[in-house]
Amino acid sequence: MLDLTTIKITQRDEQVLKLLVQGCSNKEIAAQLKISPRTVKQHLRTLFLRAGIRDGRKRVKLATAMFVKEQTNHATS
Repeated sequence: MLDLTTIKITQRDEQVLKLLVQGCSNKEIAAQLKISPRTVKQHLRTLFLRAGIRDGRKRVKLATAMFVKEQTNHATS
């Protein structure tokens, strides 16, 4: 599991990732956040680079880590 505390995640990155984890496409994420699909792609690319992620399976691990973090936050609030 990736340690999210070591990765710089902006508020917008987190919004994009939350929607990604919920199963939204880049186009759906863009519509919900009122940004272009290209901007969504750039947020994800930058985030993956910060996390040192180069392959698809690790991207799934990052999304899973975000999901677990979100579920933990909901359970404690």
